[in-house]
Formats: sequence, structure tokens, C-alpha cells
Amino acid sequence: MDDVQPQNQNGLDPQDWDLALHQFQRAVDAALERQRHIRKQPVWVAPPSLTETPMPAMGMGLKELVDHFEKHILPYATGNTHPKFFGWVHGSGNIYGALGEALAAVMNCNVGGRNHIGTSLEKQVVAWFRNFFGFPHSSAGILTSGTSMGTIIALACARNSRATWDVQRQGLCAGNVSMVAYASAEAHSCVTKALDLLGLGREALRLIPVNAEFRMDTGLLEAAIRADREQKLLPFCVISTIGTVNTGAIDDIGAVAAIAAREGLWHHIDGAFGAFSVCLPRYRHLASVITSADSLAFDMHKWLHVPYDAGCVLIREGEIQRRTFSLRPEYLQSLADGLAGGEPWFCDYGPELSRGFRALKVWFTIQALGFDALSSAIVKNCVQAGQLAEEIARYPQLELLAPVTLNIVCLRVRLEGLSGEPEINTLNRQVIATLQNRGLAVPSTTELSGKVAIRICLTNHRTQFEDLQELIKDILAVAAEHQPTHPLPKQ
Repeated sequence: MDDVQPQNQNGLDPQDWDLALHQFQRAVDAALERQRHIRKQPVWVAPPSLTETPMPAMGMGLKELVDHFEKHILPYATGNTHPKFFGWVHGSGNIYGALGEALAAVMNCNVGGRNHIGTSLEKQVVAWFRNFFGFPHSSAGILTSGTSMGTIIALACARNSRATWDVQRQGLCAGNVSMVAYASAEAHSCVTKALDLLGLGREALRLIPVNAEFRMDTGLLEAAIRADREQKLLPFCVISTIGTVNTGAIDDIGAVAAIAAREGLWHHIDGAFGAFSVCLPRYRHLASVITSADSLAFDMHKWLHVPYDAGCVLIREGEIQRRTFSLRPEYLQSLADGLAGGEPWFCDYGPELSRGFRALKVWFTIQALGFDALSSAIVKNCVQAGQLAEEIARYPQLELLAPVTLNIVCLRVRLEGLSGEPEINTLNRQVIATLQNRGLAVPSTTELSGKVAIRICLTNHRTQFEDLQELIKDILAVAAEHQPTHPLPKQ
């Protein structure tokens, strides 16, 4: 029987390294040139459908591959690197972090554990944030794909530490009691998903109504805890939010922390982007409450502009995190020396054994720019949000729908002659879709008290106030197109 001979005697490596280096440089040049001239590009372009493209049996040449990338892939990104991208809470990235990401891919480290630079650098990065947020040296932490995974890790620790039985070994049913948690009605959906995935069920989350400032009503929180105790349920955790996704609201985390301490509940803080609001003088007081939390989850790929994905979770009592996730079969035993050293291993602090080298892009970002520059960009975004709110007030056709707490501005267009809320909501949806489809700007949409909002989130270090002034003009112009029978008043 004849053996099949490989086409390339170098395995999967290139046969001509010099040609490969040239094509790699072409790809990097194309990507950086596009970023360099990003303002000349549409904010977003709808991508072509690729679902019917078959898997190739044979590879194409590297030159052809780079050509394909430049023509058919590079122009169709999310758009969040553009200064007029204001949708959702998307960080805008930076080229130094991108370099770190590329080099991490070449190094191809598995940072689940063992003794190598990947694990060492992640320990350093986690220590940076542990010190920044004032967590004790005995705390633990791990880099994650984002706050969604960080929330799962934190609430797993909360569940195990507050259960009155060994839930980790015996399961939830062994306790013969339902565990419940509490969060603002404005809390991120990742909290609900975490309770679902941890086997507690989505109904285990009590969504506490908010006040006029979209902050959790702490009086109703206390009442909900009392009611659950009277029903013989087991309250175990309360989640407060610094920077809600809808409006950027900040819960009264001092009051929430006091309630959690009094009731013996785990206090988790969702600080996905808002944790870094402590960089603002008016919110520095939050640092003293954050440092006492049982856990904190936050992202670097949002307001620190690290390329996706890069999040972190800190657990105040590190031993709880280790007990929650540590499981070492014989094939993962460590040694006192050699590559199998490097304790502690990150696989003991989260659910994944195979983990990418996320720390390098975080390290590149902070080393290249310095944290002061990143902090200044955060302050700049919040100043811009305040300026935008003032600009909106100049136009009678525009209505601000929520207080501007941090960097999120929610507004809508209201034109004379519209019959009611359904027509106004339809108009605002049309405005958003048109702006996106024309590549003019990318705001997102949300609903506040039944009103569709044009939601503008400022997490882009490239955005200038002139971009926001142009956005307002574009919103008004597009609204006029969709309501030709109701012309806009002249300014």
C-alpha cells in the first residue's frame, strides 16, 4: 500500500519564509493603512453572506489569501474603531494592543497553567488591577473573555460559599432550598444567564425596580430579601452595577454593600466598563466601596481599548475561587521544577484549561500608552457626553430620555404632527437604521419606559466633539427624510 506523500516537506510551515514574511507585511500594512485613514471610511458596511461558501480541500497561495482578506474581509468589520461608532459599549481598540494580540498568536501559549511567560505575564496583569482596585494580596483573579464569563465565575464562588451544604459535590437539590440573588432591573443580561448556567434558574434572580435615576431602589431590595426569607428561601448574593448598559447609571453601591453585609450576602459588582469611572474626580469615592466587594468583574476591551477579547474578574477571598474550580487529575500534576511548575495554575481559578495569551495585548496597551493616557481618554468621553447633552437641549425636536451619568446619552427625535408614541418610536428606529446603512454613524437603540431611544455610548478615544455635532445634524436630516409631511423647524 502506497503512502500518501505530503505536499510540503516542512509540514504546515511555508516553503519560502521570505515570501511569507513579505505577504505578512502586506496584510499588516493594509490593516494599519485602513486604520490610519479610518475617518475616510464608512462607519459600517453590510458584509456579504458567506454561509454557502464550501470548505476548501486545497489551500490557496498566501498572496491570493492576503488579496482576499484585503478585498472581502477587511472592509466589513464591526466599525467600532471608527470615531463615529457610538453603539452598544464597544471599545475602539489600539494598534499597540493589536500588535500584542498578533504576537501572542505567533507564540501560541496555553495559559491554563505551567511555568512560562504566558502565565507569568497574566499574574502580573491581574496584580496590576488587584492593586488598582485595592483588593488585598490574598485575593485572586483571572483574565476572561469578558464580564459575562467573569460573572459566571464570581457567582459560582458566591453560590458555593453561601450554600449551607456542599453544593459543589452534592448539587443544588441536596440543599432542599432555593437560592436567590438580587440585581437592578437595569442589570446586564449576563447576570440572568449566569444563574441559568449555574443551575439556579432564571427565576432565582430578583430584578429590583429602579428610581428616576435608573438606580436600584435599595428600599425595595431590602423588602425583597425579607419576603424571600419569610418564604424560607436562601438569599445568597446581591449584584450592583457601576455603569448600566442602558443609561450608564451607577447603583448606590455603598448602600448595597451595607445591606449585603448586614444580610450575610455575597456582594458582586458588575463594573464591565463603569469600574474605571474611578478615574473621574467625581467618582473616586467609589474606590473605597469597590475594594470591600466580594468580587468585581470588568473589561479591558471596553474603556481601556484593549482589542477584543479581554476581561477580568477579581475574587476578594482567593481561596474560595481556588476551591470552586480546582480539579487536578493525574495528567495535570505539577512538579517543583521545570515546565510543569509555575504554581498556581489558572485552570484552578476558572472553568477553562485551554486559555489564550490575553495578557500580552493588555500588557502591550498599558506599557505603550501608560495608564494616565487611558484614564484621560475616559475623562474625555464623559466630558463629551455632558457637552452632547447640552447640544441636544438646543434643539426642540430632540428630547433627552435619561440623566447623563457617565458616557451614555439617550435621546429621541420628536416631530410635530406625529400621532403618538408608536409613530415616534418608529421614526427613531428608522433614523438609527438609516444612519447605520449609509455608514454615517452607528448609534444603537434601547427602550426607556416604552420610548425608543437613540443611544449614544462614548467609549472611543478617537471621537472628537465635532463628530457629535455632525451626528446631531445627521439625525435631524434623516428624521426629516422619514417625515416629509412634517418639516423640521429652522434653527
